[in-house]
Amino acid sequence: MERFYNAAARVVDDALESLAATTAVRVAEPESGLRILIREDWDRTRQGHDSVAVLSGGGAGHEPAHAGFIGDGMLTGAISGSLFASPSVEAVLAAIREVCGDAGCLLVVKNYTGDRLNFGLAAERARAEGLDVAMVIVADDIAIADAPQPRGIAGTVLVHKLAGFLAARGDPLAEIQGRAEALAGRLVSLGMALRPAAQPGQPAPARAPELGLGIHNETGTREVAPESADDAMNEVLTPLREALSARGSDAPWIAMLNDLGGCSTQEMGVLAASLLRQLGPASVSHLIGPAPLMTSLDMHGFSVTLVPADDTLVEALAAPTTAPGWCGLKAVSPAVTFTPDTHREHEALSESAPQDPAVAALLRAAITTLRDARDELDALDAKSGDGDAGASMQSGADAVAAALDTERLDTRTPAPLFAGIGQLLARDMGGSSGVLLSILFTATGADLAQGSDLPDALVEGVVKLQAYGGAKPGDRTLLDALVPAVEALARGETLASAAEAARAGADATAELTRAHAGRSAYVPESALEGVIDPGAEAVARVLEALTAAAR
Repeated sequence: MERFYNAAARVVDDALESLAATTAVRVAEPESGLRILIREDWDRTRQGHDSVAVLSGGGAGHEPAHAGFIGDGMLTGAISGSLFASPSVEAVLAAIREVCGDAGCLLVVKNYTGDRLNFGLAAERARAEGLDVAMVIVADDIAIADAPQPRGIAGTVLVHKLAGFLAARGDPLAEIQGRAEALAGRLVSLGMALRPAAQPGQPAPARAPELGLGIHNETGTREVAPESADDAMNEVLTPLREALSARGSDAPWIAMLNDLGGCSTQEMGVLAASLLRQLGPASVSHLIGPAPLMTSLDMHGFSVTLVPADDTLVEALAAPTTAPGWCGLKAVSPAVTFTPDTHREHEALSESAPQDPAVAALLRAAITTLRDARDELDALDAKSGDGDAGASMQSGADAVAAALDTERLDTRTPAPLFAGIGQLLARDMGGSSGVLLSILFTATGADLAQGSDLPDALVEGVVKLQAYGGAKPGDRTLLDALVPAVEALARGETLASAAEAARAGADATAELTRAHAGRSAYVPESALEGVIDPGAEAVARVLEALTAAAR
């Protein structure tokens, strides 16, 4: 199983079933065999007396088009065929009969042969029944130069929105048709895909990246090889701008960025930034998307639609609608920036900081120990984590060593000493261990600054470490060595006693086969048997080194 489908023949019906259950639509009885969805509140004799009904549709596989655009201010209803196949004449005619009142009905049709024929014949039969029906054909695809019948693709959605807006305010059918046709004639769209779509039950065709694909998985007009999102966007925007220039359509334009079905949110964000950057603030006034608007199943690609902006079109596209698939219109303007406040009221690191050689010697003993233990700590971590505990500890030690070498770390006064180490670890050690140890040193330094002695301040630092880190002794972390050592110091015991307590705590982690915090929590119990936690081992070694250096 590669995709979340049931039976291939049920894909369209399953998708429409969920939409009908969660949106304000009514649907044709399944027994009819027709896939028609109509606004739940629409009555052809009531709303249809004063307002034009707007219908669209076509083959499925383009979701949210077209059923996702049903709502007040957009489509009155939609008719769906099978995947990439036009609905039947009978389905279109039944939909017209359901919605068309005295004000008439407008059909918005993509310029594909099946859609033109089936919607066109349904319109003729409806007129023969006395219904006032008009049709607009959208042909916005510029992929094929001088094509006698350009395809209708994503730009169709903008025609839905304009027609629905005009219908909601009560404009007559002939005027809505004329303005919708004028918009259709100003639209230009073009798509690109890295991979084509895969139809349910079929493998995805193997094709190179292409420019100018149709939404029915047709091959593109030419193969391309973009090396970046900027390259891809340039490939699409260049022909679009040339087409607009040939028509004498000047900026500013409204741009629509459409996900063809398989792009991630991050990709679409990058493409949107590229589009705005390449068009420039003077050329694009508004953006629609990035969003899936007219997809092609799971095609890994995008399309761009450009249309010259005018006040009426902006008003129509910005008007509210209850259609769930419409993502809205956003005005484009230069980003508003601010300067983050990163200054420190009490900077712990400073040039020519006061120095105490004895304290500096203790710190260098700890630094040497962590550097020498890197490989062993990494090896322990490889058995219970991701194998970088030693490297992380060394990076923290190196940062402290550099501050000692440049005399930026105050080794004479305990409060700025601990606060400075906390700043260094947060900045240079990286990973969760760097943040956790930074919390310990920062909180200890803050308590020292309030007048506490070192053992009590360390107790407060450990309390904060547990509160933010979420671990406790017995969870197989560095706390298993750190807490016993700090408790020994708080009881007034010697540094040597604290080191012994840390060693005992670290060694005991080899018997803890169930971790409740850190990466070890995701490792099978069998992998932890007899393995000392690397963080606890590092704490024990540092305290042993400090004890030896203090003698």
